Amino acid sequence: MVNKLLVICGPTAVGKTGLAISLAKKYNGEIVSADSRQVYKGMDIGTGKDFPRGAKIRHPWFGKYGYYEVHGVKIWGYDLADPRKDFNVAQYLKIAHHFIDDIAKRKKFPILVGGTGLYIKGVVDGIPTAAVPPSENLRKNLEGRSVDELFELLARIDSLKAASLNASDRKNPRRLVRAIEIAQYQLTKKTIPIPHTIGGNYDILHIGLSAPNDFLDRKIMERIKDRLKNGAKDEVRKLLRMGVKWEDQSMNALGYGVWRDHFEGDVDEEHVLSEWERDESKYAKRQITWFKRDARIKWFDIGIRGYLGNVEKLVKKWYSTYYAEKNRNFS
Repeated sequence: MVNKLLVICGPTAVGKTGLAISLAKKYNGEIVSADSRQVYKGMDIGTGKDFPRGAKIRHPWFGKYGYYEVHGVKIWGYDLADPRKDFNVAQYLKIAHHFIDDIAKRKKFPILVGGTGLYIKGVVDGIPTAAVPPSENLRKNLEGRSVDELFELLARIDSLKAASLNASDRKNPRRLVRAIEIAQYQLTKKTIPIPHTIGGNYDILHIGLSAPNDFLDRKIMERIKDRLKNGAKDEVRKLLRMGVKWEDQSMNALGYGVWRDHFEGDVDEEHVLSEWERDESKYAKRQITWFKRDARIKWFDIGIRGYLGNVEKLVKKWYSTYYAEKNRNFS
């Protein structure tokens, strides 16, 4: 009998984790986070590891990794990486597969939740290039190159990949270096290892939460103001004191790198707030574009009254087939 896996995705600030917690309580579930910002230890406020008052936060060890507990629901996938070190999708997939399989083995209901489309795609469908190992020599040789130089190098090696990059990726040196790394690997190795995927082992329901742009922008602004009030600036200062550098991968996360000119220059908090809001809004639009390409996702607009009841009806109908199959197997 195939296990069930619920996927809840969508842009930032639509209430994905809150919905997941509610459903986990109904169906004896546990949550696995799919958020590339929340994997870093010590990056709690800026990334929105939002826990309600009275929530129990625990870190008992499960292998190398602990979990948070909110209203009796375990959340896995936070605090996986040291913010002073790089963390890639291949590392995430290995850990996430372990979490999901273990939850199912313990007869619990796994719920994968987040807004990082690449993480979700990797878990469900696999990403062949995730199996390509990093090349430290190549990365060292490419240090200091401008984004224009990196893009030109990629275009010479793999013109199709270069042409497929969006404007954001073309300006991101880390992503350009990774694309060059993969292209070089394909030139020398010819074949890429087959990725691990759970898609064939689980019956998966994909739920997407959306909202009108003006509503979403308002929610984003409210969340950023709350994070500032709760100490986002002090969190960045603490990270710098513990040795995290502005150039580290973790500081590319939204809500962190935007503080650099404030700490090193004369940019005031109001400007930081404006830049952060702009970046989050652009990111939300990119998330929507990514997820809208997946026809498997059943969408629910959180601005429509009664959407929550409609989500619960769909999940109940889908989840109940588990018991129907189980009863048939034992009849």
